[in-house]
Order: sequence, then C-alpha cells, then structure tokens
Amino acid sequence: MTSREVRSKWAQETLDILEQGHYKVLSGKEIEIKSEIEYTINYSVLYTPEKLSTVKEKAVAKINTLLQHTTHIGNLNIADLLQPEESSLSDDERCASKIIVNPYSTLKAAEQLTMRQQRDKVACLNFASARNPGGGFLGGSQAQEESLARSSSLYPSQIQMTEMYDYNRKQKSCLYSDYMIYSPQVTVFREDDGSLRAQTYQVSMITAPAVNAGVVREREPANVDRISEVMLERIRYILAVAAEQGDEYLVLGAFGCGVFRNDPHEVAAWFRQVLLEEKYALLFKQIVFAVYDRSPKKHVIQAFEKAFSL
Repeated sequence: MTSREVRSKWAQETLDILEQGHYKVLSGKEIEIKSEIEYTINYSVLYTPEKLSTVKEKAVAKINTLLQHTTHIGNLNIADLLQPEESSLSDDERCASKIIVNPYSTLKAAEQLTMRQQRDKVACLNFASARNPGGGFLGGSQAQEESLARSSSLYPSQIQMTEMYDYNRKQKSCLYSDYMIYSPQVTVFREDDGSLRAQTYQVSMITAPAVNAGVVREREPANVDRISEVMLERIRYILAVAAEQGDEYLVLGAFGCGVFRNDPHEVAAWFRQVLLEEKYALLFKQIVFAVYDRSPKKHVIQAFEKAFSL
C-alpha cells in the first residue's frame, strides 16, 4: 500500500508537470503535453443546474426519436449511435447489451477503451468532491477523484470553475447542487501505481458530486427521502452531458459508494433505472462500470453485476 506521503509527493510532481507542460520518463525521453493541457483548460464547460435542465430535455428528445425508429433500425442513417448488429434486439435487450461491469479502476478501464480497443469519444465520470477541486489529492488522499487528479491534466480544468465550488461551499445540505464540469480530452500521464507513462492518452472527464448520503442520514433527517430523487436526476444530467458532448463510450462506476456512503445496491438500481428503463443507454455505443472493489466479499461490484445481468 502506497503511503499518503508518497501520494502527496506525486501530487506535487503532477502540479510541476502541469505548470511546465512536459515531463521525463525513466528512459530519459521527454514527453510534451503543453498544448493538450491548454486545450482541456480552454474548452472545459461549466454546467449550471439551469443549463442541465435544457441539456436533459435534448437527451430525452433524442431518446424518443431513436425509439420511434426502432422498428426500422436497419436504416443506419436514422440511428447513428446504434450498432448494426443490434437490429434483431428489442429495446430492452439493446440497452442491456451495451453495458459491461468489470473490476478495473477508472483509469484502467479508460486505457483499455482508448489504447487497446482504439475507441474515440470516451468519457469518464469523476466521483467528485463538491467543494474541493481534486478532492484531497494534494494531501495524499486516496480515492477515485484523487487518482484522476494525480494522474492527469484534470486539476487545472477544475480550479478555474470557482462558481461551482463556491456555490457548494455555501450550501448547508450535503445533497449538494447539480453543478458539474465537462473537461474534454484530459491527458492521462500516470499509471495507477504512480509511474509516469511513456505514452499518454486522452479521455474526457465529467466532474460531478454524488449526494453525501452518510452525512445526510446523520444530520439532515428532513432530506433523507430526497436522496433517491436527487441521485436519479444527477445521473440523468451526467448522461445528458456526455451525449451533448458527443461521447460514445462511457466509464462509470460505484458513484458515491465510498466515503459518501451511498448503498451500492441503490446506486446500481438508480443507474439501471436511467440507463435501461428510461433508455438513456441508447445514446451510447458502450457503457463500462469500472468497479474497483477492495471489500473482502466484493459486495460493491456484485451489486452492479446483479443490476445489469441479463
């Protein structure tokens, strides 16, 4: 297990890399990423709750259009996002066939899609802190967001979006707001083990906080019954943002199931409702749930495997 001190040193090295725009690997080769960093910063988008409502309406309209033409799905001009081999499947089967659950980290799943399968238009969900860009990565904390911030050019995209973080810091409720950040073509330059990559890859990232269910249950009894509706709507917004940005492959996961203490079975059920029952899966070519489960009995990944089993 890597120590907090070591992870903190990696974080500082990451800041240096992001400022300089380059780094050296063990072979001595220098890797230039300045232009890629600048692209991500310049084209990042802050989604306000108001804007998200409009984005979701567009996604729902697109889903309805796709559903209206499912009896003629062989006409590929009608549904660009649907695979040709799906023509013989029902709507439910087609949605379910797009979803994979694996035991990887977010970065490993993203690398598999971009580097090994050569997929374009890949986006990952960052299980974000609502109040602190990068979560606690500078102090060496270890969770999904910290791993992403430490390993990529995500952080400078986040720190410019002060409106989101300032708003959430002022909120008393740990339901948090629906603000989210879209960071396009984030450059990944570290492995999960902290080593610097000789070959980078790009993947877009959606920064969105889950409800802090643990705190809500302990301190906000009046809001406990709202957790489900808030999480369902936030999931819809996340998927709608990815669709608006033209992403075709998504890496999702156990959103809010760590320190925020959302129940994995509930989170898996919420994703299932939106992706399968509400047919949001039709907007994408493939959805990977990367569930890096360190629990002895693997109850987290099992919840997602059960939710998306055919």
